[in-house]
Amino acid sequence: MKIGLDVMGGDYAPDATIEGAVLAKPYLTNGDQIVLIGDGSVIHTKLANLGENPEKYQIIHTSQVIGMAEKPLKAISTKTDSSISVGFRLLKNRKIHAFSSAGNSGAALVGAMYSVGSIPGVIRPTTIAHIPQEKGGDSIILDIGTNPDSKPDVLYQFALLGSIYAQNILGIRQPRIGLLNIGEEEGKGNLQCQSAYQLMKDSKDFNFSGNIEGRDLFKSKVDVIVCDGFTGNIVLKQIEAMYRMMQKRNLLDDYFSRFNYENYGGSPILGVNGAAVIGHGISNAVAIKNLILLSKNIYEVKLATKIKRALHKYTH
Repeated sequence: MKIGLDVMGGDYAPDATIEGAVLAKPYLTNGDQIVLIGDGSVIHTKLANLGENPEKYQIIHTSQVIGMAEKPLKAISTKTDSSISVGFRLLKNRKIHAFSSAGNSGAALVGAMYSVGSIPGVIRPTTIAHIPQEKGGDSIILDIGTNPDSKPDVLYQFALLGSIYAQNILGIRQPRIGLLNIGEEEGKGNLQCQSAYQLMKDSKDFNFSGNIEGRDLFKSKVDVIVCDGFTGNIVLKQIEAMYRMMQKRNLLDDYFSRFNYENYGGSPILGVNGAAVIGHGISNAVAIKNLILLSKNIYEVKLATKIKRALHKYTH
């Protein structure tokens, strides 16, 4: 398979992205190839500096870069030869099988939507994050910022998408779904959460366990935590801030070390027609390595195909 990487995306690109590609290469199987998308001369120079043979990679030259602060829609529509735009076109045309970028996340989302498109039946594609659990393993939380305002039917679908991801990537046979709320009781929360609860409680599409409170995020009560992107983004950034504070004070143990974003690589875009993953803007080489391997895994388990099958009954 061919695994595309946006070489120009990220705060530490292109050094970190190319170093990450080199780190990922030993983990690939025969027949796998990393496709480096970006400024060709820069790529060749960086590979040479690392003692790498450029012929081991496919290199696709692009002449433009989308900056981290640029407006996503305008950038995608005007910078058609940027590494993000070209990467998603290659994914759409099946010239590559997976694509990942640690660049402008908004532009990556727009690129995914306008190039590979949403899976039929998906109301809104979503992004997820892993949350380490005290008793081992991970839960996932979604949405984490893609959809700040989410209606109850969208939250219901997030639960379905999260369940499919947990089954295929985390290996959980019957993932437990929890709705993030201010109390465990059925009648708790705002109208959004109350309505979503009513949709979810008798669902045959997934295993709904009820409401989950913020204090239980790390207690292995559920495998998939559902919330709107506004709430999810606040939760995620609070977790990141606590990790950095503990790291700074040398308070990390085996459990809290698992909160290092480098371990997870990035966030898959669930609900689009392809294996696309967004990396953290501050990704270093290790994070980029894991970003590449995550995109490979998502393609290999045919996650998009399984989502299509799950949503087939809603579109036919």
